[in-house]
Amino acid sequence: MITKEKQKNQVKSKFYYIFWGIATFSVVLGQAYVGSGYRSFANSLNRIFDSIQLEYNPGPRYMFDNDIDWNKVDAI
Repeated sequence: MITKEKQKNQVKSKFYYIFWGIATFSVVLGQAYVGSGYRSFANSLNRIFDSIQLEYNPGPRYMFDNDIDWNKVDAI
C-alpha cells in the first residue's frame, strides 16, 4: 500500500503575519485618532452653542391686547 503525505494548501511565511498584524494595528490606531478628533470637535461645538443666547421678541404683530379694535386693523 502506498501512502502519500498530505501537503499543506497554504504555507504562509512569518512576514505575512507580521504585515497583517501591523496593518490591523494601524487601522485600529487610525480609528482611535479620528474618534478622539471627532470628540474634541463635538466638545468645541457644544461650548460654542452653549455660549449663544437667543432672545425671542414676538413684536407688536403677535401681541394680543383687549384694547385693539380688530375692525380697524389692516390685513397683512
